[in-house]
Parts: sequence; structure tokens; C-alpha cells
Amino acid sequence: MMKFVVLTLLVAGAYGCGQPTFPPSVSRVVNGEDVNPHSWPWQISLQYNRNGEWRHTCGGTLISEQWVLTAAHCISSGREYRVAMGKHNLVETEDGAAFMGTADIIVHESWNPFFIRNDIALIKLSSPVNASDTVTAACLPDQGLILPHGAPCYVTGWGRLSTDGPQADVLQQVLLPVVDHDTCSQDDWWSVLATDKMVCAGGDGIAAGCNGDSGGPLNYQAADGSWEVHGVVSFGSGQGCNVPKKPTVFTQVSSYISWINWVRKLFMWRFDVMTITEEKN
Repeated sequence: MMKFVVLTLLVAGAYGCGQPTFPPSVSRVVNGEDVNPHSWPWQISLQYNRNGEWRHTCGGTLISEQWVLTAAHCISSGREYRVAMGKHNLVETEDGAAFMGTADIIVHESWNPFFIRNDIALIKLSSPVNASDTVTAACLPDQGLILPHGAPCYVTGWGRLSTDGPQADVLQQVLLPVVDHDTCSQDDWWSVLATDKMVCAGGDGIAAGCNGDSGGPLNYQAADGSWEVHGVVSFGSGQGCNVPKKPTVFTQVSSYISWINWVRKLFMWRFDVMTITEEKN
């Protein structure tokens, strides 16, 4: 349900990060709803090949022309993955959609699946994607930025419509206000499972992320109007998707900006070395 990546902002003409051509409708809904088509153009579907059929397994966020952010737990060794971009309905053929293989998948080196720590990964696309009306990168927050309690965020994805319900065909969005760490780490909330490198959002027992949303973004609109990805869907309650005081838990992106930049530099260096070697040969 959720999992590898680096970064270079997409800047192509009018396509700045976090600025969709078709703005989302962000009324304060409490239940999930179909999104305005292509209003979250950084949302991707991570898909794996099963006997020649591509199946959705997780969400993710395009953060540059060649890098996607997702959750570490979404990645399984031995699977072939592709990234579907510019999609609205997963079961229909759509103009503006793009499908790309993966060049590299980088799971955080300290990913711990037993205690759910450092649940973050980066996927390098096989080639850069061009920004368009349907495919645009989200912005990244500043290092260490913490959203306040109650900050309005939106989770998006093609996850299940309810705990035992069907998986969505059309991309969904739902308002999830941030729950601060002091609240989320209380004994009757998530207790010690919630760390200061996570963001909790929701917890009202009505709205939440669900199976299939893993790896997808927690979207927050900054003061300048651009949209930033502040979280990567990580885990929820085993009792169900909509459990009071068990908000959806996200990996907090602002805690990993230095890691993202480190991976970026590492792969730039590797590319430079390969280029020099090829020139010498």
C-alpha cells in the first residue's frame, strides 16, 4: 500500500511548482469527494506489473521533472514499477496522461517497517517529464517547517472509499486538519507511535486516508497560493480507516528536506562521473 527519489523543480513556461492550471475545489468537505479533473497535477499512481497488467498500489507526489516522492513501505523488491502521471480516472484512457518507468528507487536507509520510522522513498523516473496542464510538480516546504494544529490540509488518492469499500477509480480528496504532536502522541491517540518526524491529520472518525492512499501527498496551500506537499501517507488504524482519535499519520516532509537534497546531489555526482567516464572512453 505505500514506497523511492531526488529533486529539480519543474519550471516550464507558466508551470511553476504547486500551481495547477485547473485549481482544486477546496470547500471544507468532511467526506471524500471526486476532485476537479487535474486539479492536483502532482498526484501520481504508483503501479506494479502483475502478469502483464499494471495495477495501482500506492500514491506519490511529483516533486521535480524526474523525481517522485512516496512511502518506503510501498516498495517491494523484485517488482517492476511504473509511474502514471496526469491521471484522473484510473480505468479510462485520458488525454494528457503520461506513463514512465523507473530508473532508480531509493528507500530511506533508516526505514524501519516494525516501528514505522523513516517511511519515505524517492523514485527517479526513467527520463524527465515535461510540465503541462495535467502534469506539474508540487512545491516542497522549508526544512523543519511545522504546520500548526488545525491547519487545513487535503489528502488525495485512489484508495478505498471506506474500510471495506471498493478502491476509487476517480481521484478523491478530503479535508484533514492537522493534529499537533502534543495531541497525537497522547496515550488515547497514537501514543509513542507518533514521532516528531510525522504529521497527524484528521481523527474525527469521519474522514481519513485509506488503503491505496499510501505514499500520496498531504497538500497544504502556502501564503503565496502555491501548494506544498507536507506529508506522505504512512499508516492508519488497523481497526479501520475512520477511527476517532486515530488520525491518518504521514511522514513529515519538512523533516527530510536535507535527505532529499542529499540524494539529489548523490545522483547528480553519479551522473557526472558516468559522463566523464564515457567521454574518456
